[in-house]
Amino acid sequence: MSLPTYKNLLDAGVHFGHQKRKWNPRMAPYIFMERKGIHVIDLNRTLEGLERAGKALEQIAKSGKKILFVATKKQSRQIVKEAAMSVGMPYVTERWLGGMMTNFSTIRRSVKKKQKIENMLTDANVTSITKKERLTLSRERDKLEKVLGGIENMTRLPAAVFIIDIAHEHLAVAESHKLNIKTFGLVDTNSDPNNVDFAIPGNDDASKSIQIIASYIASCIKDGLSERKSNKEAAATAAESKAEAKA
Repeated sequence: MSLPTYKNLLDAGVHFGHQKRKWNPRMAPYIFMERKGIHVIDLNRTLEGLERAGKALEQIAKSGKKILFVATKKQSRQIVKEAAMSVGMPYVTERWLGGMMTNFSTIRRSVKKKQKIENMLTDANVTSITKKERLTLSRERDKLEKVLGGIENMTRLPAAVFIIDIAHEHLAVAESHKLNIKTFGLVDTNSDPNNVDFAIPGNDDASKSIQIIASYIASCIKDGLSERKSNKEAAATAAESKAEAKA
């Protein structure tokens, strides 16, 4: 997928920032103007940020490392979940648990607990569970699924985190910094762009804006994954040819 055009971003409302009184002065380089008390984001800077972030994420995906998608605000949850799932990446869209990454071993234990409950509920040989116990276990599994379902297959820490609304997801940003994990974020006028390694200035509240940004990021990751697959296939073919030549 090619970079969205200026018009694409304009139509999606990516340029709408917050009210002037809510702004973070560090966003000044990304603000085009103020209109009726609302800051308007410079879409040329958005395109620059998108291209830079996209290229970096493509390389991370190409190297075979994981990228964690984070968006727990109501209007962004489903969009970001679908974007992450389309490229087989982990996601957190319900609630960021404190220590999600800094206390990763504990989180993995919770994931194993969830899997153990699932096995108990689906194993036809387990007949000792009463109806009441089954109901309790089902509720616990659903609760764990809601919070941990998106990171169930994340067996190691991600190489990067892509975040919608870095102010809202400040815990994810802080944990990433602590662990030296690369941070990418959609940054509105009320946030500090210096809090992430790759800032994409844009509206982080409107679903259309979130959709266009998340879709482009997912497409860059997809390109990286395709390139990785092609390289692997080429290496396998070369190894086979070498083996045949020796024979």
